[in-house]
Amino acid sequence: MPEQRRLVQPPPVQMNARRLVAVGTALWFVAFVVLLPFYGWLGRHHHRIWLWTCLAGWILGIIGWSIMMRHRKLGRTI
Repeated sequence: MPEQRRLVQPPPVQMNARRLVAVGTALWFVAFVVLLPFYGWLGRHHHRIWLWTCLAGWILGIIGWSIMMRHRKLGRTI
């Protein structure tokens, strides 16, 4: 029988998820604002979904941020 290997799992990486969500949310908002002046052009070329994708990313980021803050307030995270 072949020898079985055990995979060694590295320790978890500590990261600041709040900062990551804040930066991502800000980038989605900036992309939305940058695309706003091109609303007509995006529509004529059937690319208006880019604008709505940025808006959805921004709104979902805000929702994620509020959930993280609620979990922090309840003591579920550090």
